[in-house]
Amino acid sequence: MNDARTVRVGRRTVALHRPEKILFPARDADAPARTDPGYTKADLFDYYRSVAPFMLPHLRGRPLMLERHPDGVDGPRFMQKETPEHYPDWITRAEVAKQGGTVTHTVCDDTATLLFLADQACLTLHRWLSRTGRIDHPDRLVFDLDPAEDDFGAVRDAARLLGELLDHMGLFSALMTTGSRGLHVVVPLNGQQDFDDVRDFAKDVADTLAAAHPERFTTAARKEARGDRLYLDVQRNGYAQTAVAPFSVRAAPSAPVAVPIAWEQLDDPAVHARRWTIENAVEQARSDPWAGVPRTGRALGPARRKLSALRG
Repeated sequence: MNDARTVRVGRRTVALHRPEKILFPARDADAPARTDPGYTKADLFDYYRSVAPFMLPHLRGRPLMLERHPDGVDGPRFMQKETPEHYPDWITRAEVAKQGGTVTHTVCDDTATLLFLADQACLTLHRWLSRTGRIDHPDRLVFDLDPAEDDFGAVRDAARLLGELLDHMGLFSALMTTGSRGLHVVVPLNGQQDFDDVRDFAKDVADTLAAAHPERFTTAARKEARGDRLYLDVQRNGYAQTAVAPFSVRAAPSAPVAVPIAWEQLDDPAVHARRWTIENAVEQARSDPWAGVPRTGRALGPARRKLSALRG
């Protein structure tokens, strides 16, 4: 086993230590066939290097919570907010307020940082919905469609109905597989509202959809109150909350990836939450599934008025 290899990335040199270390054991039965025992740290590193041009626009300027698995997905998990002192000084930091103090988050602004994090066995990057320049004002709103069972049919139905509701209110929305069981419906915003306003609006939208289909959807936070209904989760829209970043690898044996998809792909029966892995996610990225997502989102004022009229 090689102890390390180095890669030149722009003006930086990034080391990959213990490249043959297994991070992901052999994959589950519905994943593509593979003869080796699983994915290595080198596989993770090479995937993030390949996907960096597509992933970095979703990361730049955003504080991160890092999900690290130094001993692989079967070992302990560390959710890292504070940037360790030993991280290179060329990695961007963002000091943000928390109750009783501050937290200095890592910000991934370039490929070298992304590869350094891969070497730290950071499998999944969870991003803030706001940027450091306007930390209190999110420019993304996220609905997490979480089925009671591993039922992607229920997720498809919820996504279509939610997309229609958002479209009725004049809001653009985009889809992303979570790499787990569900989908994220992402709404770009213009960053004028604060987190409280955005979360309240998201809750009102979810409550409206759940009230229209009470036998299928719920906004109940407690699992025991949901039954077999799909959970319309809006909790990620609060201050200091995070959502999995597009093209992030998830900590599961098949190394699934959270991947943006086009709305028309929802009709493909082969698509499900774990459809893409580190072997094929770059191909999906190159197809530019979010090509139509506007760079600047819309204000929530007009949408809220339309929602109020709809709710009576």
